[in-house]
Amino acid sequence: MPLSRLTVYRHGQREQALVTLPGEIDLDSAPLVRESLERCLRDGIRTIDVDLAPVTFCDCSGLNAFLHAAQQTTVAGGTLRLHHPPTTLARIVDLVGCGFLLLGLPLDRLSSPLSDTPASPRPTPPHRPVPSAPVLSGDVR
Repeated sequence: MPLSRLTVYRHGQREQALVTLPGEIDLDSAPLVRESLERCLRDGIRTIDVDLAPVTFCDCSGLNAFLHAAQQTTVAGGTLRLHHPPTTLARIVDLVGCGFLLLGLPLDRLSSPLSDTPASPRPTPPHRPVPSAPVLSGDVR
C-alpha cells in the first residue's frame, strides 16, 4: 500500500475543532480523512470546520468521506462545514448538488463555484438551513 500524501492537523477547543488537510485526498488517503473526522466525534467535538485551502487534489472518494462525516456529525447533533475547497472538489460538489450539506449554503443561494452566474432557483427547504460555524482562530500545526 503506498504511503499517504495527506497530513491531518487538528486544533480544537472543547466542542469545536478546525481540521486542516494539506496534501491529496484520493482513494488511498480518504480512509485517513474519514477516521480523523470520526475521531473528532468520539472526542466529543460537535462543530467541525475543515480547512481545505492546502489540499492540492480531491476526488470523489474524498467527497464520499466528507458526506459520510457530515451524516455522522448530524446524527451526533453537530455540524461539519468545508471551507476553501479546491477547484476539483468544488466542481464535484456543484455537479452533485450537495453544497448545502457541506458548505452551509442555502439551497436557494447556490451558485456554480466555477462561474459568476447563479444556479437556477431551487425550492426553499421546509426547514431553516443551519448557519456556518465560524472557523476557529489559532495556530494550526
